[in-house]
Amino acid sequence: MSNLFESNEILKKLPKHLKQFIKPQNYEDYSAIDQAVWRYVMRKNVDFLSTVAHDSYLEGLKQTGISINNIPNMYGMNRILKNIGWAAVAVDGFIPPNAFMEFQAYNVLVIASDIRQLEHIEYTPAPDIIHEGAGHAPIIANPEYAEYLRRFGEIGCKAISSAKDYELYEAVRHLSIIKEAPNSLKEDIELAEKKVDNLQQNMGKPSEMALIRNLHWWTVEYGLIGTIENPKIYGAGLLSSIGESAWCMTNEVEKLPYTIEATYKNFDITKPQPQLYVTPDFAHLSLILEEFASTMALRKGGLSGLNKLIESKALGTIELSTGLQVSGVFNTVIEHEGKPIYIQTKEKTALAYREKELVGHGTNTHLKGFGSPIGKLKGINLAIEDMSPRDLAAYNIYEDKMVNLMFEGGIQISGKIITGKRNLQGKIILISFKNCTVIHNETVLFKPEWGIYDMAVGKEITSAFSGPADFNSFDLITHKITSQTIHIEKSENRIALEALYQQIKDYREGTNKTISRTKVLEQLIEKHPNDWLLPVEIYELAYLENEHELLEKISIHLNTIKLNNPKFGHLIDDGLKIVRNNSTIKKIT
Repeated sequence: MSNLFESNEILKKLPKHLKQFIKPQNYEDYSAIDQAVWRYVMRKNVDFLSTVAHDSYLEGLKQTGISINNIPNMYGMNRILKNIGWAAVAVDGFIPPNAFMEFQAYNVLVIASDIRQLEHIEYTPAPDIIHEGAGHAPIIANPEYAEYLRRFGEIGCKAISSAKDYELYEAVRHLSIIKEAPNSLKEDIELAEKKVDNLQQNMGKPSEMALIRNLHWWTVEYGLIGTIENPKIYGAGLLSSIGESAWCMTNEVEKLPYTIEATYKNFDITKPQPQLYVTPDFAHLSLILEEFASTMALRKGGLSGLNKLIESKALGTIELSTGLQVSGVFNTVIEHEGKPIYIQTKEKTALAYREKELVGHGTNTHLKGFGSPIGKLKGINLAIEDMSPRDLAAYNIYEDKMVNLMFEGGIQISGKIITGKRNLQGKIILISFKNCTVIHNETVLFKPEWGIYDMAVGKEITSAFSGPADFNSFDLITHKITSQTIHIEKSENRIALEALYQQIKDYREGTNKTISRTKVLEQLIEKHPNDWLLPVEIYELAYLENEHELLEKISIHLNTIKLNNPKFGHLIDDGLKIVRNNSTIKKIT
């Protein structure tokens, strides 16, 4: 995987399971049309956002190496981002939410390297380099916001998902791909939209991941900052959408104070947002994040946390009061008086302490699952973990002793103790038995012929979270993308149009000043009469060089386009307005 990107000190710290999502940027694949789309959006954004975006935006463009005129090269960005402690990698569209947030926890910005089509220049539901590069990157130059983003990733990647969450992720990814892909059939798009809508309407009780994704959406993607009366934009979805950035400033969009209540407000990725939340400052974002984190199984543990893991049907971890961590797919819990008294995983399981696998207790040892009682011994106030060596000996919990342990709730363990493991504080965290039988009432949970029985020691579950404690315990290089961004073979007409865009780009950048812009315009009018962006680019050059005759020809052509295609009217007018604004021209060239 390392050959897919130019590494640096930050990227070297990424675990292997995250590197599987990284792809090459392939900068040479960007056409001159793609570059013109980037330039148009960025010029318009800078022109408009300079008055409505948070102050960090324009300053952040400089600090993060985001060029107005050219799509950013990820390698160049990384050389600049490292100065603020961040890095960037390219991926293919949406990646699973846990992975996306875990990248953030490592101070790595995930950038979908494809760019929207000219036809979708104002908004695309698919993540693209305009959204990620021009939206997310500039704001992380603000230290308080950057720490919020890192902390969000750290907490968010531990959020427990439901099986339906992943199904919705796949459906949204598929929809975003076909909506952005050229030549997608209308009925295919409508079918994909219907599937997303049906899933959203039938998600059931929201998982932790669903709730924290809401917070991410209303802050990182669509957040406003300041006062209700005078908000500024900082959310990447707004900063990268020339349509929504203007729309969100109108009274048509309701502005609400940002509170924990935003957690329960769902969103529709395919439509403009009817309301947005305003935070007074970036520090307030962290306060709400910590408030939400206090409701998560990560911090609460207990029976409710364990049940969340069981419902997720995915790899997760519980941590006991001794610090022992059990990672696997949890499928059973026996409870008593509202507390878990026995836990069981299925298939591969690993035990760890402080995120490091216990020697001899990886998935090869616990290949068929792991089960253990939780809680105190019946009739004894002192928990096993709190017993001194003298106490353990008094209760016969000692090497080579036959023992019969009865736990509160009815779990009974009978067997011969082999050995035990202790944590750094000297507390016993694991006891191994041979010739062991484990029963609950009349149900046999473990038989002597099954081999060694390892009993976790802990009076309670203090934490439950998504993923393994030690990432090295499991083979996580298993992600298979069910649908990839669609790149169709270019038609001869498209290739010819790209060539005209390239000529104007070469002229503007000074690599070829012999090109006749008049001839380019004539070819454009003859063979590509509906293209509106290249005439605007030519208009700018003619305007700067006071070529009145060429300006007149372009103006007549653009008016014809506006008459034949009214939907392009405001895009053309906005482009010409930026050209005529001399202060903006000076600022961005």
